Amino acid sequence: MNHHTTGLSLKIKLGLCLALFLTGCANVQKQAETSPVDVIPTSEATTSAATTATTTSATPPTAPSPPQVLAPFQAPIVKAKIDDVAEPPADIWVRIRQGFAMPDLENDLVKDREAWYAARPDYMVRMTERSRKYLFHIVEELERRNMPTELALLPFIESAFNPEAVSSAKAAGMWQFMPATGKYFDLKQNIFRDERRGVIESTRAALDYLQKLHGMFGDWHLALAAYNWGEGSVGRALAKNKAAGLGLSYSELSMPNETRYYVPKLQAVKNIISQPQNFNARLPLIQNHPYFKSVSITRDIDVKLAANFSGVSLEDFKALNPSMSRPVILAAGTPEILLPWDNAARFQRRLEEHAQKPLASWTAWSVPKTMKVSEASKLVKMTDAELRSVNQIPSGVQVKQGSTLLVARQGALDADVTEHLADNAKISFAPEIVLRRIMVKVQQGDTLATLASRHDVTPMNIAAWNKLKMPVALKPGQSIAILVPTTASSRGSKNTGKKSSINQGVKASTGGSNAKKPEVKSKPPAPKTGKQNSSNSSVRN
Repeated sequence: MNHHTTGLSLKIKLGLCLALFLTGCANVQKQAETSPVDVIPTSEATTSAATTATTTSATPPTAPSPPQVLAPFQAPIVKAKIDDVAEPPADIWVRIRQGFAMPDLENDLVKDREAWYAARPDYMVRMTERSRKYLFHIVEELERRNMPTELALLPFIESAFNPEAVSSAKAAGMWQFMPATGKYFDLKQNIFRDERRGVIESTRAALDYLQKLHGMFGDWHLALAAYNWGEGSVGRALAKNKAAGLGLSYSELSMPNETRYYVPKLQAVKNIISQPQNFNARLPLIQNHPYFKSVSITRDIDVKLAANFSGVSLEDFKALNPSMSRPVILAAGTPEILLPWDNAARFQRRLEEHAQKPLASWTAWSVPKTMKVSEASKLVKMTDAELRSVNQIPSGVQVKQGSTLLVARQGALDADVTEHLADNAKISFAPEIVLRRIMVKVQQGDTLATLASRHDVTPMNIAAWNKLKMPVALKPGQSIAILVPTTASSRGSKNTGKKSSINQGVKASTGGSNAKKPEVKSKPPAPKTGKQNSSNSSVRN
C-alpha cells in the first residue's frame, strides 16, 4: 500500500511539471508573435546601452526579463555626390593656375611686358605650342617639391621653351645654364651630350638651383633675380641697401636692366595665362597627361634609327632628346631616351625584333698621338671631310693625343662605347704646324749646333734635311736647307752676333713666309659655379 501510494504521488508530480513546462513554452511563442520588434539606431542603441549600464550599477540586480528577438541591423547607405569628388583638371593650364603661390608684382614694368606679349599673339602661340612637350613634366616636378607653379613658366622667359637655345654668353637649354653652373649641378657636358639641354636633367638642376636660391633669400622674387643676375650680385645689392637703410624687396634693389625686367616678364606671362581673354591671347589645349615616356636602351643606337623605330620624325625625336650632339646614342652614358607616350611601345617592339642585328654605325676612338686630321682619317678609314664633319673639327688644327673621335664602325672598331668614354670623352686641338723651307748660308764659325739653336731645330734635323753624315764640318758660304714651322715666326730667330744670309723666293710650303699663324678659337673661361657670394653664378651671366 505504501509503495503504491508513493508511486502514484510521484506520477502526479511529474505530470504537474510537464504541464507547467508546456504552458511556459506557449507563453513565449505567443509573446514573440504578438510583440512588435523595434530596430534601434546605432546612436540610440549606444545611449540605451550606456543608460542600462548606469542603472545596473546604481540598483540591485533584478530577475532577468524574457529575451527579445531583434531583427538584423543594416547600416544606412550613404550615396556620395559626384560633385564632391575632386577630379584632376583635364587642361594643364588649369592645373598651373591652381598651383600659383607667388605674391603678385604690380608695377609699370609688368604692364609694359603685358602689352609687349599681347601685341605678339603669333609669338605667344609658338611659345605655348613648343611648351606642349615639356609642361606636364615640369609641373609634376614642381608639385612633388611643393614649389609654386609660376616657375613652370620660367622657360618662356629664358628660352621661349627652346631646348636648343644658346645665348651669346654660352648659356644653353630651356633653363639657360652656363657651363660651370651646369657642372656644379651635375649636368654632364662632353662631346657626346650636353645635359644642359636635356629635358629631365636640366629641369632637375634648375629646380635644385631655384630651391637653393629661395633657401638663401627667403623670397621668390629675389631668388629669381639671383637666377638671372647671380646670387653674389643679389647678396651685395641687399647688403648695400641695408647699410643705406633702404628697402630689401626686389623692386627696391639697384640692378641691371635685364634683371629689372626679369620678374616683370614672368609676372606678365602669369597674368596672360591666368586670364588670356583679357589679353586677346589664345592658349592651345594641352592635356593634363604625360607627353613623353622614358624608355631604357642597353645598346648603342643611331639617332635616325631610334626615330624610325619609334615612328616619329627626326625633328620631334631630337626635341625630346636634345642633349645628344652626335648621330649616335650611347647606352652607357644615356641609358634612357624619351619618346612620345603613344610611341614607346612601338619602339620597344622594334628593338626586340632587332635584338640580334646591329643598331649603331658609329663608335669611339682614342687618338694615340697628336696628329693631323689627314693622318687620323687614314687610320680609321674615313675621308678627311667625314671625320671633320662628324667631330666638328675646324680647319688648321691637329687633334691632340688622348682626344676621343667618333668614327665609323669597321674591323677592330666595332664595339659599343664604354661608360668611361661616354661620360668623359673630350676633344682637344693644337695649331697645325706647317713647315717652311728656307736656305741659309754658313758664316765663319757656324756649326750644325749653332744653326740649329738659331732656328729652333735640332742638329739631327738639319743633317737629315741636307743628307749630311754626322759629324760634319760646315764651310763658310755653304748653303744649308732648314725647315721651320710657320708658328715660329711669332717667336722669331734668336739673335746672335752673326747674321745668316737667307735666300728669298726659295721653295716654300703653302702660305709662304708671310702666312699668318692659324687661329684656334679657344673656349671662353667658364664663370664660377653657383656658390654663395659668387658674382658670376647666374645661369645667364
